[in-house]
Amino acid sequence: MNPGHALAGAQFRAIILSTAVRDLCGSRDWANRYERIMLNEFNWDQRYRVSGVEDVLTPALVLYPDLIAANIQQTLNLLEGDADRWRAHIKTAKLGFTLHMLVERGIRNFKCATTLELLVACQNGAADVLLAYPVMGANARRAQDIARQFPGVRISVLAENEDQVRQWHGSRVGIFLDINPGMNRTGIEQSQTDRVVRLSRAVTDDGLEFRGLHYYDGQFGGLIDGEGKSERTQAAHRGYDRLLEIVNELDRSGVSVPEVITSGTPTFPSSLTYDGFRRGSFLHRVSPGTIVYCDATSLEQLPSKYGYQPAALVLTRVVSHPHPGIVTCDAGHKTVSADAGIPTCLVLGHPELTPLSPSEEHLPLKVAQEGTAPQVGDILYLLPRHICPTVNNFDCALLARNGDIDALERVSARGREAPLLKTVEQAFSLDRNR
Repeated sequence: MNPGHALAGAQFRAIILSTAVRDLCGSRDWANRYERIMLNEFNWDQRYRVSGVEDVLTPALVLYPDLIAANIQQTLNLLEGDADRWRAHIKTAKLGFTLHMLVERGIRNFKCATTLELLVACQNGAADVLLAYPVMGANARRAQDIARQFPGVRISVLAENEDQVRQWHGSRVGIFLDINPGMNRTGIEQSQTDRVVRLSRAVTDDGLEFRGLHYYDGQFGGLIDGEGKSERTQAAHRGYDRLLEIVNELDRSGVSVPEVITSGTPTFPSSLTYDGFRRGSFLHRVSPGTIVYCDATSLEQLPSKYGYQPAALVLTRVVSHPHPGIVTCDAGHKTVSADAGIPTCLVLGHPELTPLSPSEEHLPLKVAQEGTAPQVGDILYLLPRHICPTVNNFDCALLARNGDIDALERVSARGREAPLLKTVEQAFSLDRNR
């Protein structure tokens, strides 16, 4: 079926139940106010069409390098051309190919969440990588192994307590203290300034490098910005005020803060308008990752005037007409991540199709009464609701330029490393051979 219609939307809804967001944003009924429509319109563009699909095994991840380049350039434009202000999170990029695109444009500072991502970043031109996860035990030892393997790369990690600091004793790995902005995922509570000061001193007392503060305020992604409202920006700025209070207290205590990292994709625009980051004595870096590819959520969160475009889609085939008004394609939740809720995606060029709840390998689509159902075997193009874990579902990605499949690239940072350290693996192999 020829996708040629304007994309009207599926409705993406989410409820925020976080006490922290209520505290930061006021006493109104946020459980009701946060329910909202996400992306509701995106016009089909012929640049997304791929020829030769008869030879493509579906489902398939398709990346569009020209659009990736445009998204990277737009981010640099918003940062006034200063690539050093962007510590790009590679949880989205995942491919060595995409990392090379970033490095070629001057982005050399990265952030990652797994030891495999750390390894891939080091292998593909990174100069400075933050493993932005509170790694412990064997995971910490593996990070130290990678740091020794790549002495020319500046590597750092997160810590929120003294045990996490002590495990890096004697290493060249730097330490960022993780601050909990109210997301309640990891980090030191913002109100515990004394604890932050004590821990920063513990870092230097142990002979380690104190790199600064890490602050991921992802809980504000569903608040509305635009259309005369600035709920997300107001909430983010209140959090940044608290963050700067911590920085000021560290300064008063004689602890210099070299770098402050904030702002994933949802609050990236908010950080650009916060004057305190420009006036600070520290280097402020933002850390969005999703904007490299974009998805149905980020395209709603980011102002349309910014000009970001989807640069990654999922190619899928219709495989069944199981019931009147229902068609099924081969893009279940092992293909398009369902972590952000239902629907998991939008169908480009087909406003008459609404994705329903997926199973592992199947995605049913509801056909509007006035719509025409696609035929079994037809190709559809899906824009994921959350691209980061969707990319992680694929071993390989197709690169499409000018409508043609130009190359096949491995998703080199997907999944995780083998679960045994090398020394343990060797011992395990010896035991099995006895």
